[in-house]
Amino acid sequence: MSSKPLVSILINNYNYGRFLKDAIDSALNQTYKNIEVIVVDDGSTDNSQETIEAYGNSIVSIFKENGGQASAFNTGYMHSHGEIICFLDADDIFEEKKVEEVVASFEKRSDLGWHFHTLHSIGEDSQDHIDNCENISDSEIYDLRIHISRGRLEGCSPLRLETATSGMSFKRTLLKNLLPMSETIKITADDYLKYAALGTSIGVFSFQKLSRQRIHRNNFYTYRNDQKITQSKVQLLTAYQLRKNHEQLSKFSHNLFSLGISLNWWAGANSIKLKDNETFQIYLKDLSFFEKLKIYLKAIYYRYIRYYI
Repeated sequence: MSSKPLVSILINNYNYGRFLKDAIDSALNQTYKNIEVIVVDDGSTDNSQETIEAYGNSIVSIFKENGGQASAFNTGYMHSHGEIICFLDADDIFEEKKVEEVVASFEKRSDLGWHFHTLHSIGEDSQDHIDNCENISDSEIYDLRIHISRGRLEGCSPLRLETATSGMSFKRTLLKNLLPMSETIKITADDYLKYAALGTSIGVFSFQKLSRQRIHRNNFYTYRNDQKITQSKVQLLTAYQLRKNHEQLSKFSHNLFSLGISLNWWAGANSIKLKDNETFQIYLKDLSFFEKLKIYLKAIYYRYIRYYI
């Protein structure tokens, strides 16, 4: 990396106009100044365009037809130039030293590909903190490539490296191998990026809460009434894309696929008929009888014994 690398902050937005100004301002007001802020509006129908246009040339504005989160990620990345890319959801907020801390972590070792961190949870009013967890400054380098290639992360990483879009940053050298990603993943496309990154590079996980994640009733994923079935579809799609693009992660993708089946069972009356699901059929098509059996047995395990991988 150069001594002061350019950092691209990619903000993806869909109908979060009432939160968008907070997100953009938090990106522009970073203590680290060598940045570009790219806002991708994914076909919003609210006041988002007006909010974005008010910033003029201080940001890069991209307006596109609605295509989902993966589509917004791809578009933002194609318009970026930074050596480091930080993702930010339009309803979330970066702490002012976020980029400074991320750059400092990447400067310690040239072979790091990703930086993930925990997040503060806040309410609709950005000052209304839901959690009171201590902000721990510790960070640690992780190489989980062997673990994830063996099919699991549980027990190998802090909180199983749980983070969200606004806690994820990547070196461009890594991200160019992960994007563009399949645009069939409409929401929580960050899961695909997270798992693909863990399977292909070492990186840093930090307990510094460098972003604030807004939890509100309009969260497309957090508060959906059909959360289990939505989670199931996302896991099936993510598993399929991981296996398709990263063969070395097949064991992990099988487990993720099993979790998707389990979540579908959890959905009960809202469940989908898996035999009619195209992703489900394509995924199983070339597997042996014993591979399929193992996937179903693992799904039973996730349904009745353990909910995670």
